[in-house]
Amino acid sequence: MNRIIKFLKPWAGAVLIVAALHFTGLLSSISFLAQSAILKTGLMNASAETVKEDIDFNYDFQIKDLNGNRLDFRQFENKVVFLNLWATWCGPCRAEMPTIQKLYEKMNGDPNVAFVMLSIDKDKDLPKVIRYLKDKEYTFNGYMPSGYLTEQLNVPSIPTTFVISKEGKILTKEVGTTNFNTNRFYKFLKEESEK
Repeated sequence: MNRIIKFLKPWAGAVLIVAALHFTGLLSSISFLAQSAILKTGLMNASAETVKEDIDFNYDFQIKDLNGNRLDFRQFENKVVFLNLWATWCGPCRAEMPTIQKLYEKMNGDPNVAFVMLSIDKDKDLPKVIRYLKDKEYTFNGYMPSGYLTEQLNVPSIPTTFVISKEGKILTKEVGTTNFNTNRFYKFLKEESEK
């Protein structure tokens, strides 16, 4: 019995620490700091490698802008779409956002590329989403789902980012915190927009 208690004691302490961090809201802050530090190493740079399978993207869903206006996702057909699923409570999502903002700025309003930053926060948290994007001075467009998302977007973890071609094919899918502010990824997106 003593051996079992000795074995479980460190694990119980770790579980209590994680639980305390979770309930105080500090866990996402620690995750944000850790992910931000790792991003700076270059280990999490976007691959800019296209997926091997030829997968059509399903545009059959609606989103709403941060003013509550409903939009059919089909409005982005015939554009390259940078679609990022994130949430305000997600530390890894927040860690990669500065790299997305820098990529967005580099694209300089390219009319052939649409940045869709799709927050999966609950509807009641819309003011929190608006405040977060405003406080961080992000200039890309924020959106939230309007109803159900397609099966493709029911991802097991966030952040998850898709790049969709003008022809409606999924070009890349990045799961987890990713540095999108690289010359390679910018060149990839620019070349797709010019096709």
